[in-house]
Amino acid sequence: MERREIRIPWFLIIMVALLAISFLLPSMNSTRRLSSAELEQVLSKPDQITEIDVQPAGSNDTAEVTIVHVNGTKMVTTVPDAAVFVSDLKDRKIDYVMEPVDNGGIWSWLPYVMMAVMALLLVMPLLSGRMGMGGMNAKMADFGKSRARLAEDNKIKFADVAGMTEEKEELEEIVQFLKDPAKFRSMGARIPKGVILVGPPGTGKTLLGKAVAGEAGVPFYSISGSDFVEMYVGVGAARVRDMFETAKKNAPCIVFIDEIDAVARRRGTGLGGSHDEREQTLNQMLVEMDGFSENQGIIVLAATNRVDILDPAIMRPGRFDRKVVVGKPDVKAREAILKLHAENKRLAEDVDLSHLAKVTAGFTGADLENLLNEAAITAASASRDSITQKDIEDAFIKSGIGKEKKSKVISERDRKITAYHETGHAILFHLLEDVGPVHLVSIIPTGEGAAGYTMPLPDKDDTFVTRGQLMHMMMAAMGGRIAEELVCDDITTGASQDIKQVTGIARAMVTQYGMSRKVGMLNYNENGDDVFLGYDIAHNKTYGDELLSTIDEEVKALVDECYASAKKILMENRAVLEKGAAALMEKEKLTGEEFAALFDR
Repeated sequence: MERREIRIPWFLIIMVALLAISFLLPSMNSTRRLSSAELEQVLSKPDQITEIDVQPAGSNDTAEVTIVHVNGTKMVTTVPDAAVFVSDLKDRKIDYVMEPVDNGGIWSWLPYVMMAVMALLLVMPLLSGRMGMGGMNAKMADFGKSRARLAEDNKIKFADVAGMTEEKEELEEIVQFLKDPAKFRSMGARIPKGVILVGPPGTGKTLLGKAVAGEAGVPFYSISGSDFVEMYVGVGAARVRDMFETAKKNAPCIVFIDEIDAVARRRGTGLGGSHDEREQTLNQMLVEMDGFSENQGIIVLAATNRVDILDPAIMRPGRFDRKVVVGKPDVKAREAILKLHAENKRLAEDVDLSHLAKVTAGFTGADLENLLNEAAITAASASRDSITQKDIEDAFIKSGIGKEKKSKVISERDRKITAYHETGHAILFHLLEDVGPVHLVSIIPTGEGAAGYTMPLPDKDDTFVTRGQLMHMMMAAMGGRIAEELVCDDITTGASQDIKQVTGIARAMVTQYGMSRKVGMLNYNENGDDVFLGYDIAHNKTYGDELLSTIDEEVKALVDECYASAKKILMENRAVLEKGAAALMEKEKLTGEEFAALFDR
């Protein structure tokens, strides 16, 4: 339908402007309302008054009095008896002007009538010309439309998703059903209505969902869980209904709901009440997933990294039948991901993607893509023809720790303290088998606010973390503070984050991992602090104050044990501590090989 341009007559614009000026001019003057005491004070100084207007109210004896001061200030007050007030003015020999009684009339209402008429003239074109007589209703109806977006020309296939071999195998059955549903119906099989992809951020859940649609060659509708929830009650439920209606018209198809935890949290918990907009939206989603028939050709894929806070009703068979865990890639998958993202990049001969995959343990697919992208930006900024290993190392530091601030002025005292602090960390990372080896040691400040950094580089993927590893992690974190104590006359605040890390590890060992003999294998951190993520705010402790004291004692005992062990190692390697600090003061940065060489001297 063609949209017509709204033309407002020029005389209407002029009238609105004149009326606005007429209403605004009185309010632009400096006007002050007087109390009875202030009125008496003003009248006591008649030489300061230039004009007094008395205007009776008409229906009673009261009057509105306007007094103009010599400085231009206008003062207004109301007197209860006009006759008495006028008599007082005569006694004081103060001149005044008595205004006639204003009985109102049509002229006093004329400005308001004109404003109403003009408002109607302005609104009518909007209702009839621009949107039509039903335009307002149509606008409100659009508010309840689904925000799901159709991916045009989706060409992503499983081959474009590196790694995730097992995950793709699980989803291959979904693809086969969308391609040939009759094969499954002939066996009496019921294909899952929904599949939920669970995993940390950046592991490729959305990409995997697009690949399923691309492989099946069906429409792919994507929407975020937050797109359903609005401040207006009922909008989210209306959008859910509209989304499924659209999906039914375009079946077979895939509906992908990203961050579904935004709308499908556990009901009746937390601070949201039991009948808020989010719960109504969730209820409608549950009804819709129950409503479409088993072989209607609609597959709902959802992604979340907080499956623990989802409502149990949405996870039961018949809704989200399957849960596919999309974890962080192992070394083989990381190498495949790096090769995929390096296809459109020029790499120098010194770049070894196999080695890079080994030293990026814990990286997600998004982290690896960002690493190569930052390296490409660094190489392009330096006008190089290809990405070098040095560019990748700089990108590694920039993305993991923050950009180095080499121009920042640091006092010699702070440089010395930082050199000993980082050397203390590095010695423990080098000697403790479960946390090393050292990759870089630096006293150059970074964008994260750190005065320096020690970067270990684990070269293996561990599924489980042992008690010994946790103890070594705490010992390595304490190395900086212990080095300060051994060398400097005082300690600094530089170890605050290290202390926080050590405390968190020790408390988790006692309250979650069952690694304390006194406390035993019990979990004393049942729901953590996740009140606002869907758990009950009225959660009570399941243990008494005596056990709480025991927990604190065990946490401190673990920290003290690690502190004593770490201090013993640093005292035995005092010479390396001195040599490492001196080398850092001279070069500002040491590689893992350069630091390891200090132990051979």
